[in-house]
Amino acid sequence: MNEYSAGSTTLSTLLAEVTDALGSSGDASTHDTARALIAGVLDRRWSDLRLADRDPTPLAAVDVLRVREAVVRARTGMPLAYAIGTAAFRHLVLHVDERVLIPRPETELVIDHALRVMQGRTGGVALDIGTGSGAIALALAQEGTFARVIGTDISVDALAVARLNAERVAAVLRAPVEWRLGADFAPVQELQVALIISNPPYIAFGEAASLPAAVRDWEPPTALFAEDNGMARYAALLRGAPARLEPGGWIILECDSRRARETAILAESVGAYDRIQVYEDLTGRERVLVARRNDRSPPGAI
Repeated sequence: MNEYSAGSTTLSTLLAEVTDALGSSGDASTHDTARALIAGVLDRRWSDLRLADRDPTPLAAVDVLRVREAVVRARTGMPLAYAIGTAAFRHLVLHVDERVLIPRPETELVIDHALRVMQGRTGGVALDIGTGSGAIALALAQEGTFARVIGTDISVDALAVARLNAERVAAVLRAPVEWRLGADFAPVQELQVALIISNPPYIAFGEAASLPAAVRDWEPPTALFAEDNGMARYAALLRGAPARLEPGGWIILECDSRRARETAILAESVGAYDRIQVYEDLTGRERVLVARRNDRSPPGAI
């Protein structure tokens, strides 16, 4: 792509150039993908690109080069969000790279359910286990009414991304966010919290071959795969949560739709929850488990 002159490139010509370049890479061949890439790299609105033909103003050379570099990355098979360097999550635009899972639209549903069960309540601590990019923790800090939000992860690299994102969106956060390193509940042994929320790894190792290459080859395995046919993290979270939840506190988990019922049965077997419910996503797949720590469970009960 370097044969083009960056100094005379308009939005319209850049869109045509990127569409042509991505078209040769197979999967990323649509005009919409080219628009999404340019909009993401340049932080432009989608509507700006729809009106590209009407804007004869040359783009800054540095912006054209940034787009062309992102195209080179995308043509290697890198997921578009990594190639761009950002992903939208609810009302936030977050930095993402290969150190963290790319936030998915279905994960936004866990925020909806968290806000619903906490409606009318102010204060308390929300705990996001396996925070990755910090998407869930930061959305709760922006939209919720918590006194504090804590995000934990076993990956030092992931927490570095989460901290970067907290700085990016600091101006819109309503609650302070704290990051802690460690697995499951180890980083918060001194706390009882109002809400535990997580999008844990839930793909069985034997299912790796069936994943799209863009997921299997690029996203961090520790954020994707779990032992015990994908159930290991659900078991650890559901069994450990009662000791860390306040009486009447809630746990909300994003589920593998194939294992949502199994996860609900596991929650029942713990004996410390009531109001256990599985909710569907917008495609009708069972996606979110919501459960409340019952008032009969003493602290530390499992």
